Amino acid sequence: MGFPKNSAPQSFHINILFMPWYIYIAIKQLFPTGRRVPFFTVMSVIGVTLGVMVLVIVQCVMSGYGVEFREKMININGHAEITSSRIIYKPEILLAQVGKEPGVAAAMPFAKGMVMIQHLNHPAFPIIEGIDIERARNTIALEKFVKTGNIDSVDDDSVLLSSILARSIGAVVGSTIDIYTPLMLECLKNEEVLLPREVRVVGIFETGLNSIDSNAVLCSLRLMQELYGLGEGIHGISIKAKQDIDLDKLVSSLNDKLPPPSIASTWMEMNQDFLFMLKVEKTTMFFVMMFIILVASFTIMNSLMTNVVRKTREIGILHAMGGDTFRISLIFSFQGIFIGIIGTFLGITLGWIALIFRNDIITLLARITHGESAFVKFYEFAKIPVCYQWRDFLFISLFTILISTFAGYIPALRASGVKAAEALRNE
Repeated sequence: MGFPKNSAPQSFHINILFMPWYIYIAIKQLFPTGRRVPFFTVMSVIGVTLGVMVLVIVQCVMSGYGVEFREKMININGHAEITSSRIIYKPEILLAQVGKEPGVAAAMPFAKGMVMIQHLNHPAFPIIEGIDIERARNTIALEKFVKTGNIDSVDDDSVLLSSILARSIGAVVGSTIDIYTPLMLECLKNEEVLLPREVRVVGIFETGLNSIDSNAVLCSLRLMQELYGLGEGIHGISIKAKQDIDLDKLVSSLNDKLPPPSIASTWMEMNQDFLFMLKVEKTTMFFVMMFIILVASFTIMNSLMTNVVRKTREIGILHAMGGDTFRISLIFSFQGIFIGIIGTFLGITLGWIALIFRNDIITLLARITHGESAFVKFYEFAKIPVCYQWRDFLFISLFTILISTFAGYIPALRASGVKAAEALRNE
């Protein structure tokens, strides 16, 4: 355990870099001068590093899912929607009322439902949504999702197909598809025959959300009204809020003025089940991954306990030279703290590097396991999103250092209980 010559432990300080003697000894035990770093120190640091790295990756990815989902929902559907249990007739009156609300930046009427489409004898049953193309430019970010084709080409005889849906039925820009609507069944009841509507594909869009990209068709509002026999009616209104507006207050104000049964809802209320699932999953993943650090803390505790046993004679000498039990116990407590700090720093660094190359790593693993399609199907996103939140890093760091400190506290208690006379006699 080495002391500099002519040192005076009775003063409880060694004037080396103005460092207290117990901290100096703790560092010297972890990183001996002129010798290799002890095996137990390396293993303890590695255990903490791996635990922190996994926690950082999981928390940042789960946060990324939440942020990415929020951005896509707002870009696709707007900040809020007004819907009704009935068809909304005379939508211009409602649009004018919504437009007068101070927090509303833009609004767009829509109508949606399920249809059957067919191309080259390949059927599909997607959700079709009719929108006002001109109003949509100011309300949703539709243009950023269009991969091929042109949104300006959309008219009452054309549609936009989502990317996965287009591939599944073999349609491309310029293809012609047939649309079968529920209105055809109503016509059959009256002994009338309604032929399928033939439209052309003028664009392919991709949002990055599998549930939408595999099952969505966009068309003009007039075409949707004809397919469902709505006349001039609509199913709802999408709303884009002004920047820095409290959505809850905006929606509450709208609900006070809307005629029943119309009701306004924020994007969070419309997707509350999915957002709740993300929150629960993030918390659960943290709880599960936390056990990696707890296991690493046992490694720290075992290595420091072994060190206490091996250094019994040196501990006895410290007692004999005037070192009190509290400061002697701090030697091992600080070793746990140092291991926690070093492991946290390395874990955050390695986790950050892994997150930079996350998509390349996942792509490689998916190819090896032939699971590319399963990844997109079950995890929605084509690429892994990530969001760096300082609260996650701070919480992980504090938790790790606290656990490492506690792991060093138990051996410290053992060291503080060593009697000088017994230690020297036994050695």
